[in-house]
Amino acid sequence: MKGKATSFDIAYEAGVSQSTVSRALRHSPLVSEETRKKIQEIAKKLNYTVDKNASSLRSQTSTTLALLLFEDPTSDDSLVNPFFLSMLGSITRECGLMGYDLLVSFQELNTDWHSVFKDSNKADGLILLGYGDYTDYESKLRELVDHGTPFVRWGAATESIETTSIGCDNNHGSQQITEHLIKLGRKSFAFVGNAGDGSPEFMARYQGHCESLKKAGIDVNTELQADAGNTAEEAYDATITLLDKNIPFDAVVAASDVIALGVLNALKTRGLTVPDDVSLVGFDDIPMASYMSPSLTTCRQDSAMAGQLLVDKLVELIKGEPVSNAFIKTKLIVRESCGAKA
Repeated sequence: MKGKATSFDIAYEAGVSQSTVSRALRHSPLVSEETRKKIQEIAKKLNYTVDKNASSLRSQTSTTLALLLFEDPTSDDSLVNPFFLSMLGSITRECGLMGYDLLVSFQELNTDWHSVFKDSNKADGLILLGYGDYTDYESKLRELVDHGTPFVRWGAATESIETTSIGCDNNHGSQQITEHLIKLGRKSFAFVGNAGDGSPEFMARYQGHCESLKKAGIDVNTELQADAGNTAEEAYDATITLLDKNIPFDAVVAASDVIALGVLNALKTRGLTVPDDVSLVGFDDIPMASYMSPSLTTCRQDSAMAGQLLVDKLVELIKGEPVSNAFIKTKLIVRESCGAKA
């Protein structure tokens, strides 16, 4: 065969119509498994590749998804939460499997990023990653909904606006980690992390933490809850403020691993050791958690599954299929910072 193979060449060799070839290569359920495998084998033999430009012209789509990473205050110059960096690989792989290109764009929350994408043909849909204060960008999400722009976001589902959200069971995860500390004999707990409407994920973790304390008959001391954004610097300052209150505590539940790092540094500054004086736990299981000294006990979120679900749900939205929120189970990861192994 001379020249680049086409879908018509595959159809001829397979003895099927060109439309059947197109459906099979898109994994359409309208094509039987036997026929799909036969067509895929022929496509591979002929070194066939999809002409994405032609496909886009026919369907009036860009066959591109946009991943918007929002600035997140960090200790380095990346301004990207390390948990989201670990999710990027699975998002990229899943886009490839689904036949989409991925446009990665870094955005500042205070810009009109929603206007740029809602009226453009840059992408068929958006994946939104970033913490920040939810109340600051809620109105922009509402505009996307009103405009009919397909998008999914990582984070806790909210009642104020109906969006498609993928997240972990923050409440249950925090219960897991608090109950583990209770079993180790810890009696007085501090919690470091924002607990308000602007941080629904951290709020759910705080609520799960409090529920576990109440179940165990341990009083929740609101004086030992200190607000902090997702930075080590804010967590350090919040922990110093807690220590200055001179209210004894033997355990700290941090709303994230990044926050736990700031807490650890503050405790060391005041001459307290982890875990001998204070047990410390985090949430997320970012790569640095296992390299901290002591290594951090934390609650793992499955970033690989998260990335896959974000892409799959967005593609379903683009196709007009019914989509529901999804929540990923968490897993307790026990390391040195809590004082004992499970």
